[in-house]
Amino acid sequence: MQQFLLIARDGRDEHALERRMAARPAHFERAAQLKMSGNFILGGALLDESGIMNGSMMVVQFPDRAAVDEWLRTEPYVLGNVWEEVEVQPFKVAVV
Repeated sequence: MQQFLLIARDGRDEHALERRMAARPAHFERAAQLKMSGNFILGGALLDESGIMNGSMMVVQFPDRAAVDEWLRTEPYVLGNVWEEVEVQPFKVAVV
């Protein structure tokens, strides 16, 4: 398994937070499934200076980048047009 860091930025339009909140239960359900299957390591919301959610970060592990892309095609924040920009970078969690 390879690890990947995902940094995703939400849209910046006036309805971006509404879309996030609408897709959030399905996103959490999917993250729980990924956790049970061993694909989800760590994640959380990115916040602006006011504490408002405006993106996400996740550390995931999959066999390869193609499997990450396959997962992203069904990710609720992608399907719900929450994430406007998604960066995926190979990553290695430090064991300390």
